[in-house]
Amino acid sequence: MTGALTAEQTQAQKEFRAFADHHIAPHADTWHREQRTPPEIVRLLADEGLLGLPIARQYGGGGCDAVTLGLLAGELGRACSSVRSLLTVHTMVAHAIERWGSRAQKETWLPRLARGETIAAFAVSEPDAGSDASGVTTRITRDGDDWRIDGHKRWTTYGRTAGLFLVLGRTAQGPTALLVERDTPGLRTEPIDDLIGIRASMTADVHLEDCRVPGGNLLARPGLGVSHVVGAALDLGRYTVGWGCVGILDACLEAAVDYAGRRRQFGSLIKEHQLVRRMISDMYTDARAARLLCLEAGRLRDARDPGALAATSTAKYFAATAAGRAAANAVQIHGANGCGPDYPVQRYLGDSRVMEIIEGSAQLHQVGLAEYAFQDHAPRSHR
Repeated sequence: MTGALTAEQTQAQKEFRAFADHHIAPHADTWHREQRTPPEIVRLLADEGLLGLPIARQYGGGGCDAVTLGLLAGELGRACSSVRSLLTVHTMVAHAIERWGSRAQKETWLPRLARGETIAAFAVSEPDAGSDASGVTTRITRDGDDWRIDGHKRWTTYGRTAGLFLVLGRTAQGPTALLVERDTPGLRTEPIDDLIGIRASMTADVHLEDCRVPGGNLLARPGLGVSHVVGAALDLGRYTVGWGCVGILDACLEAAVDYAGRRRQFGSLIKEHQLVRRMISDMYTDARAARLLCLEAGRLRDARDPGALAATSTAKYFAATAAGRAAANAVQIHGANGCGPDYPVQRYLGDSRVMEIIEGSAQLHQVGLAEYAFQDHAPRSHR
């Protein structure tokens, strides 16, 4: 399905796939079991320019288009959803700085993020605030020229190793976002282990206790933290997660086809069994549909089309739920082997469950997509 891509995008995808096949896929199950991403692979991603791929060239990044970024997320997601998660959160923070940051913030942080010299994490969720970012209770108060932060952030992907956190909190004037460095006094992280999926994503609680942050680290004036900074970052996150789910679909399909072509039951290869063929047919169809939806979202993003928001939500919702179905069927095709650690489909199943929750749960997207449907398809007399 590369015919709709430009020559440059097709070549980029080939290079991304070769990188993922050589450096990531063979080790993904080990990283999953060890619940860690080795610093060596993070450094390699940075040295290859992949962590800075969407950052503007003037700051040392690759300045790539949205479709190319999606292709990278898809190939990383096919190999290891945890590594794809690194790309997602790192680029979310970079995007927020590039779009909303001051000139000083851009010149300070974007070159470091582009080089992978600093890894960034997105600290928004809290114990009692997930999809509803406006419900955060982290307190941000003025202290002379500085800000003080008190709060508890939960489910922070790569929070164990990140050197820079984008933190959403509340001021008296409304929500805002601050850039907080790891070595800020009062900031500490606590590992979250044994997740159902993306177990190598170095997830952590982030505790902020009377953290004093320079006034120049304010990313958006109070009141714009959710509607502007976090909203735009989450939209990008949904886009790369959607592409990551395309990768999971591809991985499930590859694993199921390979196993069904080798496994014999009742005197024949299980690929000849009608119900197995039905499951593989569903995977094949879903994988193609999810890719096309993500491609449409990417092209609309590149065109700065207002419809990109709805297209991204549609792509993420469909790809995530389709990945869940594919992973469940891939495990079923593998039988008991699919329940053990010797085949990657067990990992795909856990990862796909997480995909239906992060960057907006499937149910949240269902509510939002229905609203888009009412707007787009209302009778003309009601418009």
